[in-house]
Amino acid sequence: MATDYDTPRKTDEELHEESIEELKAKRAEIASGQIDVDEEDPENVELPGADLSGEELAVRVVPRQENEFTCSRCFLVHHHTQLARGEGAKALCKDCA
Repeated sequence: MATDYDTPRKTDEELHEESIEELKAKRAEIASGQIDVDEEDPENVELPGADLSGEELAVRVVPRQENEFTCSRCFLVHHHTQLARGEGAKALCKDCA
């Protein structure tokens, strides 16, 4: 979980003031699974576990080119100038090396 270091910190007294019931209620609100729906565009909501098997790609997929390689750790296709070491199935990009 990301930490926002600019938010004001709670003192020890403030931390002990919160009751167990309040903490449980906050946890229940977070875990409730409610989804915020944009009232203007309800069709663009992605539901967790939704069946997308009938969907088609909206982008054109280009095969890997001669001057590109697939990193064996991150599985991204990079330009050959990003090759740190290895060849073929053992190639690593500079980010993963």
